Amino acid sequence: MVEVRRREKESTGSLLRRFTRKVQQSRVLIDARAHTFRSRPKSKTKKQRDAVRRVQKRREYERLRKLGKIS
Repeated sequence: MVEVRRREKESTGSLLRRFTRKVQQSRVLIDARAHTFRSRPKSKTKKQRDAVRRVQKRREYERLRKLGKIS
């Protein structure tokens, strides 16, 4: 939590600049942006299905490469 107290005879603009600097130094915004588009973890079956698909694509690519259809 970032907290900035107003100093004596400090302008609002200067207080705002100090606050913004503190927020940037504390990395609060960077963490918030990182969690904005957080994706849900994949289920076990989805991971397995994707892995099988990758293996099949790799085999098909190798087969086509051996046949000379892909350079």
